Amino acid sequence: MINSLTSIKAGLALVMLCLLFGIGLGVTFGVNEVFFETYVAQGIAAHPELHDANSPKKIWRYAQRAHFHATGIAAFSIGLLLLVSASSLNQQLKKITAFLIGLGGCYPLAWLTMFIVAPSIGTGAAHAHPVTELLTYVGVGGLLLGLVLLLANLFLGLFRERSFI
Repeated sequence: MINSLTSIKAGLALVMLCLLFGIGLGVTFGVNEVFFETYVAQGIAAHPELHDANSPKKIWRYAQRAHFHATGIAAFSIGLLLLVSASSLNQQLKKITAFLIGLGGCYPLAWLTMFIVAPSIGTGAAHAHPVTELLTYVGVGGLLLGLVLLLANLFLGLFRERSFI
């Protein structure tokens, strides 16, 4: 079993970090939700011209989405990585595919970035922030590319390990 996980270790490490991030964020909400609410309120108070009546709820929702996406993406990514390890992909492509799937964990960080910057730059600008966009493209792009490689192998037989019989 350990040998079959060797090729997916990097991706698995990224996915487990994503899972820990999601769980940690949820625990932090439970332990000190007031911290998040205070952060949002202080940021909005310092920049009222950038916000409307819905801003506090929107910004709080960004933090929640970071938590939801982190745990959700990590959960199904673990399943995808198990498929990668059991697939007939060649060893190098197993490593690459697992890593790309692991990059899906960057997407929840985009939501966290929006939560962090929105109080000071506004909700619209937070969506277009360069870090938000970079994390979104890396996370979604990596996950989709890894999924395409896996599906191409599983359903089309592409990128198989060569046998020298």
